[in-house]
Amino acid sequence: MRILLWHVHGSWTDAFVQGGHDYLLPTTVPGDPWGLGRAGRDWPERAVDVPADHLHDADIDCIVLQRPREVELCEQLLGVRPGRDVPAVFVEHNTPRVDVPNSLHVLADRSDIPVVHVSYFNDLFWECGRAPTTVIEHGIVDPGALYTGELPRMAAVINEPVRRWRVTGTDLLSRFGTAGPVDLFGIPDRAPVDPLVSASGVQHRGDLPSGQLHAALARRRLYVHPARWTSLGLSLIEAMHLAMPVLVLATTEAVRAVPPEAGAISTNVDELVATARVLLADPDEARRRGLLARRAALTHYGLALFLRRWDEVLDDVTRRAHGRLPALDPGARAHKVSAADTAAAAGPKGSPR
Repeated sequence: MRILLWHVHGSWTDAFVQGGHDYLLPTTVPGDPWGLGRAGRDWPERAVDVPADHLHDADIDCIVLQRPREVELCEQLLGVRPGRDVPAVFVEHNTPRVDVPNSLHVLADRSDIPVVHVSYFNDLFWECGRAPTTVIEHGIVDPGALYTGELPRMAAVINEPVRRWRVTGTDLLSRFGTAGPVDLFGIPDRAPVDPLVSASGVQHRGDLPSGQLHAALARRRLYVHPARWTSLGLSLIEAMHLAMPVLVLATTEAVRAVPPEAGAISTNVDELVATARVLLADPDEARRRGLLARRAALTHYGLALFLRRWDEVLDDVTRRAHGRLPALDPGARAHKVSAADTAAAAGPKGSPR
């Protein structure tokens, strides 16, 4: 298939473009969020940059939408209506932000564009109305069990930590800082990181390319995920793949993704801080919990399962568009990943890889 998608979430796209399709990524002027293209990412050759003004002549089999405005962009740039002229799906990466739990999805009045949620929490909390929905959980390109934990420090990855302050739990990092030093990675805000953060045991270490970030994280003793209200953070799943023990706020999808034995998960921050003290002082226990974190991540968030589920959905939506299957029943729920699928993706039971 030839699939059109915009580069929105780099880590998610890292996994998506590993499939067996051709991926067309619009480009405009450098830095424009509506035309990033590959943006220097180390992606397979089948993921290609296409100037946005050349899309009108592109032969596209399916459109993967990720932002509401992309529906309008398709009409402007391609002269087609997603879901009507060309098969399309909409990936919902985000938790609802207003009127929870009654938030009405932007596509709730349409039955021709299925909504693919990246977590069961999102599926539960968005009101999608007539739109068919399914869940395809995250998949990760496995960075390997790089964990050494040689530095008795904590790591966190938060983009724009000051602007997103309470949403991402940046304000909680100072409490973890009472247990030991916290190294914060991620895209910085335009303004300097708040001095209150820097003065409380937290140091901002900048925004690193994926390979360098993974290596830096793996040297830290444990990973902290303090997000209050975000969709499941891919950096958390990447840390688990690295075999890092994780300390996680038990909110949104995290309660499904993180078993307690992988580190600690709680809404009681004091409990998480207490566990941080234990693991910072006991590298052997930290390593033991990190291996359990990796096992859980490989079982539920492996790349093979992610790509297989996407192939199923893309095949389904294109076959329906061409009349080879009946139209989706707007009142029905689409297929959810089964326990058998999850078990098959996990590989041999107990394998750390």
